[in-house]
Amino acid sequence: MVGEKRYTRPGGAGALIADQVADDRVLALFDDGHTVVLQGLHRLWPPLIDFAGALTRDLGHPVQINAYITPPASQGFAAHYDVHDVFVLQVAGEKRWRIHAPVHADPLRTEPWTDHRAAVEARAEQPPIIDEVLRPGDALYLPRGYLHAAQALGGTSCHLTVGVHPLTRQQVLDGIVALVRDDAALRASLPLGLDLAEPGSLDADVHATIQAVLARLQSVSPAEVARRVAERAVPSTRPAPVAPLAQARALESLNGDSILEGRAHLHHALRETDQHVVVTLPDRTLLLPVSASKAVRAVLDGSRLPVRELPGLDIDEAIALTRRMVREGVAVLAAAPGELR
Repeated sequence: MVGEKRYTRPGGAGALIADQVADDRVLALFDDGHTVVLQGLHRLWPPLIDFAGALTRDLGHPVQINAYITPPASQGFAAHYDVHDVFVLQVAGEKRWRIHAPVHADPLRTEPWTDHRAAVEARAEQPPIIDEVLRPGDALYLPRGYLHAAQALGGTSCHLTVGVHPLTRQQVLDGIVALVRDDAALRASLPLGLDLAEPGSLDADVHATIQAVLARLQSVSPAEVARRVAERAVPSTRPAPVAPLAQARALESLNGDSILEGRAHLHHALRETDQHVVVTLPDRTLLLPVSASKAVRAVLDGSRLPVRELPGLDIDEAIALTRRMVREGVAVLAAAPGELR
């Protein structure tokens, strides 16, 4: 891996971003045997946006997609492990993959391979458990923790990595701990005159703490734990991007014939109160009038409707709801036939 200064430079007059990719530097590095990594393609290319969104929905775990383009007879990275599961999809050329058993099983996000560098390097010197060449159309699954290294054979090689960032029981435990630590009994100070150098000085407090935790655990709500896990996990899964200027232009000509649809791959939850439809999003909560419940559910459940056909609303209410949902980024106005948005 090379430092970013080796492949970036300022953009010149009028360019405020000082670290723009420099094409000639990328060419020189690639010609010198370095792999080009295109990160976050699930945010940039529509087919992969849809693929990653559908996979995230099916698996229930956040997904990312990167591309690795390796010059002939070169190796991108030395043997290492990832802290997420990976599906390797070979796109072009050939790559030889050497896989070794983990040195640290099921690593968490806070446990990168560099924490076990010596063990990884030693394991990589042993015979691999898998030694295979992937060709276009081939796929390889790597559970987190498995050591791997890949070398391009012959010409330039390209593969996609579909990274699946697993939600773990450690995150469930974190959610439980966050709830338990709010208990008043666990905020109590330890006694004055405490001597931690004296064996047994904490016996009574350790016992009291255990009893307080056990008592509090009896009242922990699984739904509340799930909410806390979601607060951390959901923001890592982003919906499909929108075209801000195109949507603003569509709002200017909004009418009953405009087509409204939910924003693709939007992670949300719906519930109703006496006055509102509550749309819970990764970063905020949206309150809409309860009279719009049928229309909101229809749009966010995947219907693609002319504004005038939004259920339960007259035309003025439908236009007002459409404007609100588009401005809030939970729905989009579809492009007319032949129009690019």
